[in-house]
Amino acid sequence: MRALYWNGVNDLRVGTVKDPEIVNPRDAILKVRLSTTCGSDLHFIDGYIPTMKAGDVIGHEFMGEVVEVGPAVRRVKKGDRVVVPSFIACGECWYCQEKLFSLCDCTHPKPELQEPLLGYPTAGIYGYTHAFGGYAGSHAEYIRVPHADVDCFKVPEGVADETALFLSDAAPTGYMGADFCDIRPGDTVAVWGCGGVGLMAQQSARLMGAERVIAIDRFPERLKMAREHAGSETLDYTQVHSVLEALKEMTGGRGPDACIDAVGMEAHGTGPQYAYDRVKQALRLETDRGQALREAVMACRKGGTLSVLGVYGLIDKFPMGVIMNKGMTVRTAQQHGQAYMDQLLAHAAKGELNPAYLATHRFSLGDGPRGYDMFKHKTDGCVRAVFAP
Repeated sequence: MRALYWNGVNDLRVGTVKDPEIVNPRDAILKVRLSTTCGSDLHFIDGYIPTMKAGDVIGHEFMGEVVEVGPAVRRVKKGDRVVVPSFIACGECWYCQEKLFSLCDCTHPKPELQEPLLGYPTAGIYGYTHAFGGYAGSHAEYIRVPHADVDCFKVPEGVADETALFLSDAAPTGYMGADFCDIRPGDTVAVWGCGGVGLMAQQSARLMGAERVIAIDRFPERLKMAREHAGSETLDYTQVHSVLEALKEMTGGRGPDACIDAVGMEAHGTGPQYAYDRVKQALRLETDRGQALREAVMACRKGGTLSVLGVYGLIDKFPMGVIMNKGMTVRTAQQHGQAYMDQLLAHAAKGELNPAYLATHRFSLGDGPRGYDMFKHKTDGCVRAVFAP
């Protein structure tokens, strides 16, 4: 089959790879209908997350049609249109029973690659380095889905493919981030980043009852999306002297009740701290540019909540003293998509959450490298590049 694969740092190629096969009775094979880029992909494409191997098929956000199932699969069948969360969960271990699906104890076949850094392995994820399991990704004609009964969710009639696509990762990540904020009526939530996850976090905060949502970014077309689709107030950080002071002014001096970092380790910024991060990252003395995270910590009100959705590795100058002295709550995780999927599908079916507008650019699989280049450099207003194998 044809697939988009990693061939080296900033070197993506399309070629023929081995077809997926049923290897476990609980597996299913999907014909991929749509898959999409994700900002976290850029971290290993740029070489900041190691353990990629030439030929690894990438991609972790997708939906498709079931074409084959193992003999132990009961909940889905051939012909079903399904969406699949990006993290692979067994449904039976302690973590899955606690609905902490991205921490599943049973789906990481190479725990020795994570334990030295994390202490314990996370769940496996499609197409995202061998440190996260080495599973083949979704930018392909077909993909193997382990634990299909746990990880495949039928898409209701009336919910379009492009809507279902973003329920795989962007929507559950943003929804989880808003859920972490324990939003109460009257709350103000600030969200750093107006990419797919940031926009979904903003819409989700609204769905959960936030009175005000403030979106922080620098691209006019993304800030416009935040206003039009999430009803957010917007802040272009390149047009203010200080994001902290701007947010204080917008909130009567108190600061947002909750702050969501939907940017991660390759944050853009301004000023000497950003320059410091750029130098240290270039010298591989740290993997992360933590501008957005540090701003969110500083801007959040005393006793408020920091929700971290951006992917991080090794960060320098993390303001733990600020968090402790301000009495903040910090919540973070890779997305527990299976915990939210029923709610998200219900929202989508009712028209309360339709993330299809994130698909600003559509490509064939053969144009995958060009799609990623456009997505990475945000040219032509690209928010997400979608591939139709």
